Amino acid sequence: MSVLSGETVLMLSAAHPADDVRIVVKEGAALAAAGWRVIHLAHGAAAGTLQGVELRGHGGPGRGWRARLRHIPALARAAAAQHPAVIHAHEPDSWIAAHLAAARCGARVVLDVHEHYPSRLDARLSAGPAGALRPAARALLTALCRLIAWRADAVVVAKDGLDGPFGRCVAVRNYAEAASVAPRRHAAGPLRLLHLGALGAARGAFTMLDALACLPNARLVLIGRFTDGSEAAFDARAAALGVAARIEKQGWLPRAAALDQAARCDIALVLFQPGIENHRLALPHKLFDAMLCGLPVIVPAFAEEVSHIVTEAGCGIATDTADAMAVAQAATILSDPALRARMGASGRAAALTRFAWTGEAARLVALYRRLIPTSPA
Repeated sequence: MSVLSGETVLMLSAAHPADDVRIVVKEGAALAAAGWRVIHLAHGAAAGTLQGVELRGHGGPGRGWRARLRHIPALARAAAAQHPAVIHAHEPDSWIAAHLAAARCGARVVLDVHEHYPSRLDARLSAGPAGALRPAARALLTALCRLIAWRADAVVVAKDGLDGPFGRCVAVRNYAEAASVAPRRHAAGPLRLLHLGALGAARGAFTMLDALACLPNARLVLIGRFTDGSEAAFDARAAALGVAARIEKQGWLPRAAALDQAARCDIALVLFQPGIENHRLALPHKLFDAMLCGLPVIVPAFAEEVSHIVTEAGCGIATDTADAMAVAQAATILSDPALRARMGASGRAAALTRFAWTGEAARLVALYRRLIPTSPA
């Protein structure tokens, strides 16, 4: 594809929020700092600027996958109207829209792979006759991903293990974005357990409750929203277990405020449940945010990259996160403030060095300098 003489990079999202950490705070900010004009075209975004990235809104696809498919042509038109040199697309429907837009405006196309998309079908085709369709559906979606990637100028992946369907990829991992947060000063006293980010059954919400019931003096701090409709069942379960009074729901908070509250806790929980491929391959922002705050973490042993990082950094305990007793036992081990302090300091040091975002940002900027001949020096 030919490249325009301009230097605008369009971050294109069908459904991600306007202030998404990976899209804006990490990738967009890195490209803006390197000298490009960066726009994030996102559903419902109010006009403004965040960390050097211009925010612009589109009408959004509505609810459900059918609505998202119908919205692709409108998304493509909105993207082409920005006249970008590169369209950097962040979901499968925005990948297709990016190719359609590029045919109109001559932009290059970068696909950003956040998840293992073929495995997303597992939950939808989980039982009964639909379960028999799962292998064929996975194969079809894998072939579609391969075709879309073949037509792109570059593919970046957010974590190792996602490159299978895409062939040539550049790893731009979700490593730690530095933040001006003072680390936790660990001391004796009742434990404050923390969960950051999206909540739901598959993310261990009910395991947290059962573990909390085994820790009579602990409190559970939740920073984020339920995203699977399970909040009412969660509240009912908390009441039945008699732990509701020991749960603090703080809702969604901007990152700076969330980190400030996180640094007042003692142990961070990353309790992805087994049986989901994206959980095995997970590399969540919440892990690195907890490390930056100086908190030891309890993570799934089955999540390969997460458990590797925690083990290498010496900053927590990998365990069976489907077993509430195992989670409670890990928290009991971490009730020693001296141990928490050592692990927290090790995690923070690792997040600021070995697992810092700066190296990933440099790799992304180098890719763009190859893609855009008129790149800023």
